[in-house]
Amino acid sequence: MTHSSHPLVRFYLKVGLIRQILWGLIFGIILAAVSKDTALAMSLIGGLFINALKSVAPVLVLILVIASISNHQHGKQANMRPLITLYFAGMMLAALLATIASFLFPSQISFGDTLNNLEFTPPSGIAAVLKTLLEKMIDNPINALINANYIGLIIWGAGIGLALRHASQSTKTMMNDLSYAISFIVRVIIRFAPLGVFGLVASTLAETGFGELLKYAHLLVVLVSCMLFVALVINPLLAYLVMHKNPYPLVFTSLKESAIPAFFTRSSAANIPVNMEICKKYKMDEDTYSVAVPLGAAINMSGAAVTITVLTLATVNSMPASAGIHVDIYSAVLLCIVTSVCACGASGIAGGSLLLIPVACSMFGIPNEISAKVIGIGIAIGVIQDSVETALNSSSDVVYIGAVSSAAQKKQNNTTKN
Repeated sequence: MTHSSHPLVRFYLKVGLIRQILWGLIFGIILAAVSKDTALAMSLIGGLFINALKSVAPVLVLILVIASISNHQHGKQANMRPLITLYFAGMMLAALLATIASFLFPSQISFGDTLNNLEFTPPSGIAAVLKTLLEKMIDNPINALINANYIGLIIWGAGIGLALRHASQSTKTMMNDLSYAISFIVRVIIRFAPLGVFGLVASTLAETGFGELLKYAHLLVVLVSCMLFVALVINPLLAYLVMHKNPYPLVFTSLKESAIPAFFTRSSAANIPVNMEICKKYKMDEDTYSVAVPLGAAINMSGAAVTITVLTLATVNSMPASAGIHVDIYSAVLLCIVTSVCACGASGIAGGSLLLIPVACSMFGIPNEISAKVIGIGIAIGVIQDSVETALNSSSDVVYIGAVSSAAQKKQNNTTKN
């Protein structure tokens, strides 16, 4: 019996993932209201989903970093310099905004019994954070995989990727295929997100009460508000600094023609043809956008920076006082830098940024068991959050490319006149 011949499987695959997650959320709430004991038993389903995410995330990070760096192509880097500067500045400012918002409107998450019997080793200050980062950077790669040491995995991935840039094309192709294979496994796990969300929501609400829904709503409002601020204030400001004219016609065009399709596809990679057509339609520099659109879809992730920062600080805020985890101004700045680097590595699949939350959480000594559950909570609110995040990421590409193209055209016109 193949998957295509079974009506239930065909129906499951036919219905959109967003709708399925929404159903899982609703059914989880209903079950928690109707039968508390049954809802508590659903923690097994939620736990299996979280464990699956926890097991695949370290391998995903390592392989994605190796593949992306080893397959990076030379050429036209000088033309990309202002764009890459805009990308990183946008992600840094987005992370900084998310940090400020998290301090002004702190979010919390309930972890229930997950916190029991866990040992916390929080850093005592920025010196301890830096010492921890340095120690994790030189960890044995096998040990880093076993213990989900994401900082170490990124360093090893970057090192292997740089070395493989001089390898044969067949080796690079193999790494690319391996990256695709791991991403495929992640997609399979994400297809079970509706069941995982159902189990997580039902068991969490049965254990902590329906006040948890207000925490989810608060967290979602902070996330979406930050992303809207980036789209309507930060992106126009950066564009103005480059093009020196009113950026809002370009911003509103990008929101209308790029953000709306991206909102529904929930994939920056899937929106590449749309952005290509927009750039062509508005006569942007072809040499720039032909390289910048695919590049931006891979590394320009302001929305991911917001998501990783807000959920990491919500996790920190939710830790018990006995854990002794505090975030000072220096740690917050370092978090923004780490978050921006993590955002660049967000995979092209829906919800990819959530899988990098453990990297940021590890800065504060938060165990992998906790950060893995945060991923599950992120998927629960991802019905809205991930769509808005992708819309921001994709529309930002058009804004930045348009700004750089406008500045280049203006410079060329001035040169011609002289």
